[in-house]
This record gives sequence, structure tokens and C-alpha cells, in this order.
Amino acid sequence: MLMLILAKILIGFVVGTLIGMTGVGGGVLLLPVLIFGLRVPPIIAVGSDALFNFITKIGSSYVHLTKGTVRRKVVFSLAAGSIPGSIMGVSLLGHLRTVYGGGVNTFITTAVGILLICVPTLLLFQTQIEEHVAHRPPTMKSLAGMSAIGLLAGFLVGMTSVGSGSIIMMLLLLFYSFPPKVMVGTDIVHAVVLTGVTSLLHYRLGNIDPILVASLLIGSIPGGLLGSHLSTRVPVPWLRRILCAVLLATGARMLFA
Repeated sequence: MLMLILAKILIGFVVGTLIGMTGVGGGVLLLPVLIFGLRVPPIIAVGSDALFNFITKIGSSYVHLTKGTVRRKVVFSLAAGSIPGSIMGVSLLGHLRTVYGGGVNTFITTAVGILLICVPTLLLFQTQIEEHVAHRPPTMKSLAGMSAIGLLAGFLVGMTSVGSGSIIMMLLLLFYSFPPKVMVGTDIVHAVVLTGVTSLLHYRLGNIDPILVASLLIGSIPGGLLGSHLSTRVPVPWLRRILCAVLLATGARMLFA
């Protein structure tokens, strides 16, 4: 029992650090560990992961807000789409559980596996985009596009808890480009809003294990604060390549297990 608790603390610390450094890693790294490593039912893993991400990112978002690395207009635009998207995603899971019972867990596992294959593949193009775009502030047209991104990401987060960092961070580059620390800070603050709403919806459906979340948080909160301070000192392209390899491996594991 003690070793299991220590393992959960270590998992939380590692994931929290990655979230603070890159805005990527919460759902995509923790969810497979919960499902395959700790044998948590997928629908409980999704709800618990959403709450975990919400609480972990509070500290990171505060650090970025105090450093001025957040663009509030972008956060509001994303949230205008992501909140209704999350409501739709969680509602779909509730409907599937009512109709198919435990079959909803198979659906979740497949959906997460597909995302964990697609996300790192798309992230490989992010580096190329970053190298060819100049710093540009958001316009009214791009803010509308961000709301559409938020709607899609919110729906995926509601169903899988994956996407609050990875998918949005990548797609933001289509409309908006600032230094990496600003991109990370803006993404993390929006993720707090999105995962907060999502976790509340899952809690109302009974999809959260509070004891599991509490155990993970013991490690994740200091990890998130550490990661935020390291975000300007770690080579982002190098770290992204490692994350892509991990995501591809975990996605394949979930699809073909």
C-alpha cells in the first residue's frame, strides 16, 4: 500500500512538472497510466484526470499571470467555445453509459488511443510552423477562429480529458504567435477554466475518485510550480520530441492492448 501511494505521488510530480513547463502532458501522459498502470475504469480515469489537471494547473497559471505571460483576450475567446464543447462531450459520455453501460469504457479507451496517435503526429508540424511565422497579435477574425478551436477541444476534453493543453497549444499557432512562454501561459490559464468546468460536470455524474486525485496532487502541485519556473530554461523543441515519442507509444498501447 505504501509503495502504491509513493508511486502515485511520483506520477503526479512528473506530470505536474511537464504541465508547468510546456502546457502539455496532463491528460495525455496521466490517463494511460491510470487506465493501464493503476487499473482505474476509463470513465473514472477521465473524470479524475480532469479534476487533477484543474487543481494542478492553478499554481502554474498563477505564476504565469504574475509574470505577465498570459493574453486574456485569447483565454476568453477559447473559453467561449470550450465550455459549451465540454458540456456536449460529458453529456455524450453520460448518454453512452446509460445506453451501453460498461461499453462506454471501451469507447473512451479507443477515443483516447486515437488522440494519442494524432496529437504527437500533428505536434511534429508545430515546430515547422513556429519557424516560419512572425510574432503577430490576435485579430477579431482570429479570435473567432480560436472560439471554434475551443469548441472542438472542449468536446474532446469532456469525453477524454485530453486536449486542454496539447491540442489547443498546437492549433493556436494557426491564428496567434507570441514567444513560447506567452503561448504556454495563455494555454495553461485557459486550461484551468476548461478543466474546472469539465471536472464539475464529471463530479455531478459520479465520475471522480477523490482519494485517487488527492494522492496524485501531493506530488503534482510542487511539480507544477517547479515546471513553471523551468519553462524559460528548458529547450522546448528537445522536450517536445520526447513527449511525442511517449504519446505515440502510449496511444499504440491503448489501441492495440
